[in-house]
Amino acid sequence: MKQITIIDYGLGNLRSVQKGLEHAKASVNVSIDPEDIENSDGVVLPGVGAFSDAMRNIEPFLDILYDYVESGKPLLGICLGHQMLMTNSEEGGMRDGLGFIPGNVVRFPHSKLKVPHMGWNSLHITQQHPIYEGIEDDSYVYFVHSYYVSTDDDHTLASCEYGVEFAASVVNEKGNVIGTQFHPEKSGEVGLRILSNFVKMC
Repeated sequence: MKQITIIDYGLGNLRSVQKGLEHAKASVNVSIDPEDIENSDGVVLPGVGAFSDAMRNIEPFLDILYDYVESGKPLLGICLGHQMLMTNSEEGGMRDGLGFIPGNVVRFPHSKLKVPHMGWNSLHITQQHPIYEGIEDDSYVYFVHSYYVSTDDDHTLASCEYGVEFAASVVNEKGNVIGTQFHPEKSGEVGLRILSNFVKMC
């Protein structure tokens, strides 16, 4: 059974992510201890809240997290965790992210559309990756966010349209760091399949 660690740094919807991974037959550890990352087959970085708070709270995990990613093991960032993977964010003033994937986090422009972008929207899968095995293009997933990721095509796994086209899912060059702006754990059977695919990657 694959051992997955969900990082508990004080800003995450942890229980629903845990249940989704357990549904995928993983052994799940929700941990506040950075040392637990080392012995994991996979790591999940969830997040709900402000970017600056998240980056401050994640500091005790940074050294081990960078070593873990360098080892080639899979890391999945969800919602705010997805944004934290990037170079920087303009939320609350320009703040550095983890820098695993090049790109910026920016606020949705003023328009007739309501912000936050909340509810179901379709994914356009732009490149093949094991995380989307068995997922059909234009599948619907669940979003809640006011800021979005802007990155290049090489680092975009799936895009979404909400006034602007944005990177709904990202990947690093090695392919082991993946982010989803949407919540797989709230996205029904499609989301459960994505979590199951992540477990298989581990």
